[in-house]
Amino acid sequence: MSAPKAPLVVIPARMASTRLPDKPLADIHGKPMIVHVWERAMEAGIGPVVVAAAEREIADAVTAAGGRAVLTDPAHPSGSDRIWEAVRAVDPDGVHDAVVNVQGDLPTIEPATIRAVFGPLSDPSVDIATLGVAITVEEERTNPNVVKAVVELKPGAATGRALYFTRATAPWGDGPLFHHIGLYAYRRDALARFVALPPAELEKREKLEQLRALANGMTIALAVVDAVPLGVDTPADLDRARALLKPR
Repeated sequence: MSAPKAPLVVIPARMASTRLPDKPLADIHGKPMIVHVWERAMEAGIGPVVVAAAEREIADAVTAAGGRAVLTDPAHPSGSDRIWEAVRAVDPDGVHDAVVNVQGDLPTIEPATIRAVFGPLSDPSVDIATLGVAITVEEERTNPNVVKAVVELKPGAATGRALYFTRATAPWGDGPLFHHIGLYAYRRDALARFVALPPAELEKREKLEQLRALANGMTIALAVVDAVPLGVDTPADLDRARALLKPR
């Protein structure tokens, strides 16, 4: 396989959020949060950007801002399934050979972080790429809500092969632990294969979808970046995002 040349960025978004109702439409300096995420993805300059919306209100907000959105089945079990429906709808002829998944609740994400997740696909052996950050806060090492990536990473290297993902404290011994960031870049054929697979046993046990790929022999590479982007899940997170983003 060669390096993908025509990536598509897809942002899945849905209204169902128990801790922050109607999250994608939350106002940040006069714009819905999903529009801020779309703007960051456009600034990354990787390729066209489309929002995979579960509801009409999200799609309308994006198109009103000049973006592109596609309505998807609100009953999808995961963001990956929503992304794949959107990819098939906007690119039925397979022009785009890679898909970059940016979560719809990351309004402050740096465009460079989005570019970083696409980089490992230049290696022809990589099916899926993702991101990690070295853990520096001690309590994160044992927090099951912080997913750890177990990565074979040579000293000084910025990219390595992900061997496992877990909520446990791993790996054992001296050396860094990596906080997994849930951004992904897929080769198009890898995404098609992934969504067609049944959930893996370890995926169900850890509640981590990416373990399905590893269980089925797919290669995941992880690029190390400097910071975990702010995910907006609560009203307090929304206040932090408003403080971090300057009005435009």
